[in-house]
Amino acid sequence: MAQAPVRPSPHRRSARARRLRILLGCLLGVALIGAVAGTGLAGGFDRAGRPAAAPDKGTSAALPFDLPDAGRLRTSGKLVFAHYFTPYPLSLDNEPPESDYYSRNYLKSGGEKGKHAAYGGLLRDRPLPTGPRAGDWERANLEQEVRTARDAGIDGFSVDILSLAGPNRKRLDLLLEAAHAVDPDFRIMLMPDMTSLRTDPATLANALAEMAKSPAAHRLADGRLVVSPFKAEAEQPAWWSQVMDHLSRRGIRTALVPVFLDFRANAQKFAPISHGFSEWGNRSYTSQGGSAEDVSLADSLGKLWMQPVSVQDARPNQGVYDEAGNTATLRASWHAAIDDGADWVQLTTWNDYSEGTQFAPSLHNGYTYLDLSSYYLTRFKTGAWPKIVRDTVYLTSRVQYADSAPAAGQWRLMRLRPGSATSRDSVEALTFLKAPATLTMTVGSDTRTARVAEGVHATLVPLGEGNRAASLSRGGATVASVRAQYPVKRTAQVQDLQYYGVSSGRTGTE
Repeated sequence: MAQAPVRPSPHRRSARARRLRILLGCLLGVALIGAVAGTGLAGGFDRAGRPAAAPDKGTSAALPFDLPDAGRLRTSGKLVFAHYFTPYPLSLDNEPPESDYYSRNYLKSGGEKGKHAAYGGLLRDRPLPTGPRAGDWERANLEQEVRTARDAGIDGFSVDILSLAGPNRKRLDLLLEAAHAVDPDFRIMLMPDMTSLRTDPATLANALAEMAKSPAAHRLADGRLVVSPFKAEAEQPAWWSQVMDHLSRRGIRTALVPVFLDFRANAQKFAPISHGFSEWGNRSYTSQGGSAEDVSLADSLGKLWMQPVSVQDARPNQGVYDEAGNTATLRASWHAAIDDGADWVQLTTWNDYSEGTQFAPSLHNGYTYLDLSSYYLTRFKTGAWPKIVRDTVYLTSRVQYADSAPAAGQWRLMRLRPGSATSRDSVEALTFLKAPATLTMTVGSDTRTARVAEGVHATLVPLGEGNRAASLSRGGATVASVRAQYPVKRTAQVQDLQYYGVSSGRTGTE
């Protein structure tokens, strides 16, 4: 996991000035006409200051299929959680997006007094911008995130507990409140992060007991509180038994579902105290083949299995990335969960922008990865592939070549993680078709056409400089089209090895 950044202290302003700023932001919108150097914000908003990737339809109408209602999705007993990383909520300071903390400090090489200059800035993407809110804006933003996840078919957040006090703990407490207020069935699974917590069993148990007072805290049908520690192997099973004993003395029965970095090395010794197992997983499409063995091992020990599902992974501050192969990693990891019989799924992650793993709607991806996930989630939960009722195309690519050299000054560069697939420079059109259609892809000055069958298909063409676009036609009429918002450039200001995504289902700005 990435090291948690320190939450910024609010800037001092007069109460009158702050009220005026919020009022103008809420009633008139924010005029986001200035580009922030190096962030890609220019072009990310329309002339009215709205995010260009904002949905123009209801969630289901923007998808290639009709998403079943939440009640039907919940009847299977299979659960899907999205890993929530508290350092990166929708907003850190309730400022207008073009000048907020993300723009000023995380997306700039010189942000936070230059501490991220060596790798060109802490982040390459950010949450889909939202304007300032009046009142309890933090709670309102968290409620918005809960609604977004719920409307995509997700059952809850597995929340990374980075600390037992301070701003990240406060945000967790607010998220518990927000989840229950938005939807009493939306669950918050408690996930102590053992890479950052330095504590003892009694102290951790006391903190978990306080969190467990919330009705949103995830419990099994028999009432046991689910505790799912990240990197559980950082402590021995006896240590976790002490945590569970302390909780028991407070009247809280526990179901431990540890998330391992090395599952197979720890499964046997954790089995006596665990209800289920999971692992953090791999982030390259060629590294998803071991899932069947993991599920089989968990099953042989009588434990449920929570399968990790991911989009990609690119970490500027750690100097490492995986080759995701456009949407290949997303599709392969979902197929592993479906084909190998996982009981639960954890989307890794909802919003860890420092690792580039976000499913949440973002500036550079819109709803692309969340919408795609809803399709596979529906199959995972219902046992049947949803019928495609709207022709849709998802276009993904990087905005620079894998070997592009960034501008001078960025000396810590990302390298392929050992075991990853080889880097590739490609544009992918992932099509969802009701019937066969003609796909036209334009990359720079190169235009190619192909006949594509009904169903779901990925078509690849080489990456090229300039803009990218794709359209689908049938019977002489265009049935879907999409155009990327960010052009591909040979010369890079900063190294950015994330794949950008855009959907023909969500191209409006309403």
